[in-house]
Amino acid sequence: MVLAQLGGSISRALQQMSNATIIDEKVLNDCLNEITRALLQSDVQFKLVRDMQTNIKKIVNLDDLAAGHNKRKIIQQAVFNELCTILDPGKPAFTPKKGKTSVVMFVGLQGSGKTTTCTKYAYYHQKKGYKPALVCADTFRAGAFDQLKQNATKAKIPFYGSYTESDPVRIAVEGVERFKKENCDLIIVDTSGRHKQEAALFEEMRQVSEATKPDLVLFVMDSSIGQAAFDQAQAFKQSVPVGAVIVTKMDGHAKGGGALSAVAATKSPVIFIGTGEHMDEFEIFDVKPFVSRLLGMGDWSGFMDKIQEVVPMDQQPELLQKLSEGNFTLRIMYEQFQNILKMGPIGQVFSMLPGFSQELMPKGREKESQAKIKRYMTMMDSMTNEELDCTNPKIMNESRIIRIARGCGRPIRDVMEMLEEYKRLAKIWSKMKGLKIPKKGDMSALSRNMNAQHMSKVLPPQMLKQIGGMGGLQSLMKQMGSSKDMMGMFGGADK
Repeated sequence: MVLAQLGGSISRALQQMSNATIIDEKVLNDCLNEITRALLQSDVQFKLVRDMQTNIKKIVNLDDLAAGHNKRKIIQQAVFNELCTILDPGKPAFTPKKGKTSVVMFVGLQGSGKTTTCTKYAYYHQKKGYKPALVCADTFRAGAFDQLKQNATKAKIPFYGSYTESDPVRIAVEGVERFKKENCDLIIVDTSGRHKQEAALFEEMRQVSEATKPDLVLFVMDSSIGQAAFDQAQAFKQSVPVGAVIVTKMDGHAKGGGALSAVAATKSPVIFIGTGEHMDEFEIFDVKPFVSRLLGMGDWSGFMDKIQEVVPMDQQPELLQKLSEGNFTLRIMYEQFQNILKMGPIGQVFSMLPGFSQELMPKGREKESQAKIKRYMTMMDSMTNEELDCTNPKIMNESRIIRIARGCGRPIRDVMEMLEEYKRLAKIWSKMKGLKIPKKGDMSALSRNMNAQHMSKVLPPQMLKQIGGMGGLQSLMKQMGSSKDMMGMFGGADK
């Protein structure tokens, strides 16, 4: 998860406040000073931070709060709301519609990751059922077309460009016309970048914009510039009608918070953030879920969307039936590991679960966890159907373990470790036995049959403590009601 350090600092400040015996003025000030320090270190503008602190103190007037009010809850909610205010431009962005051709033009300075982001944007929408295409109208930078061609080929997305034509306007028009005839519903035009905000860059952008008449102009910005993002976003908005912003390189800089807050100040909605070089390291940016994950409170709806993406509707009744029976086999574990890998970077997925601080999954550890899952799956590939489908772990005797280790080329201790992980997950799975399954076998309907008692058995103790024990869990489930978001918790438990 991006901004792990900032999220960790704010979460710790709120946790220290929660651990205090009595919430008085001193405890509140200490908590707010810690949050202020963390935000300033993340390069958020001083005026925004000062206003946030003032607003929270107005909302949380300890003298006026009657006895019986949950002061901790009120303070946490005030911090959450104020952080949302800092990052929310209060303006929705254009959303392309399936089946209807939309032209999206990408603009930005050179080196901001514009060409890579074009492909990530196309790949994201391709997974959602769109038919995207890429047009390279960047004739200024040597190798731009080669880069886009390589990325598009890897993602299996059609592309258009030219090694000989030097007029970007002509390439853009030809590319857009070609893909309109091929019924592509999302045509993405990559334009030239420059090292500085030159007049020639803006003139070229204006010409391409007039010729292609894009439905959305997307400005790609490097997060490392921090507060300077405000001036840059304003300069581009004055030349072309920038409809939304994508902030890149959020994984490598402490100034990401400054960039996000500065963009919000220009009233330009940030719609995506780039969190790495790989194609799937690209997150949709929605203020409330983002702040919720930043504070370690999870993002149920985001988790639910990922669950629905990786578990097809026709497989959901079967999975739920297995869950209610409480019988967990190695084959089920293998299938769930496959689903986890499909969901994208593990750190990104875990940050959607409450109680998981972003700092618990550093970059290196994330790759290590992913490698371990793949290793376990390789071991299971060396098992027989009888071993994969058996619910009794005692079947795995010494001779079988030795055979599996030889078959996958791993040491015996690795196979033993994998079997211990299976026993641990089987124990969690068995606690869901007897859960009432909806008639339609629909995962999103399962939440109506979930109660806090069931959930408390499944959630890890650390996660339960972060939510606030049984009381906090009951309160959370009450808030969620029978919404589909509750299913995210189920997905987190069984995956």
